[in-house]
Amino acid sequence: MSDQLDAERRAHIFGELQAEVAHELKEHRPPAGRPAYQLVPALVTLAIGAAGAILSYGYGLGTLRRPGAGLWPFAVSLLIVVLSLVLLAVGRHLQDSEKFTRASFLVLGGLVTFVGLGLLIPLMGFELPALALSVVWLRFLGGESWRSTVAVSVATVAAFYLLFLYALSIPLPHLL
Repeated sequence: MSDQLDAERRAHIFGELQAEVAHELKEHRPPAGRPAYQLVPALVTLAIGAAGAILSYGYGLGTLRRPGAGLWPFAVSLLIVVLSLVLLAVGRHLQDSEKFTRASFLVLGGLVTFVGLGLLIPLMGFELPALALSVVWLRFLGGESWRSTVAVSVATVAAFYLLFLYALSIPLPHLL
């Protein structure tokens, strides 16, 4: 009998917690968007996927036994195109889109800094641009504390440095 009461109490507490979390999420969620909020991103990702497929095809696809440099980027780009087409087909019927808010521009900030990383690596090497990107993303876009930002940024850059340059022998431009 005691076990049954304990189980009922746990179920009741769990139900209360679920309701409280759902209420908190609903309070902090941006307002719902119109169907265009589904279609515009689908068109953008479709364009990105198509551009990626065209550019990666130029690197050469090779064969499955001897893949070229463009094979995997081409495959991923085709997947992006297919998923974008699916979203275009069903997107206007979905109800889970959110209106653009000031926080939506954080994504744009992330994109701009990522492009900056790509432009700076040939000029400065891998380490400093990657460290700057990590700091910007964690501290300014993610709102992390300085302590965790510095620790995670340095550890991440060191891990990628060891992974790309030593474990995978990828010749990235680097300072060290």
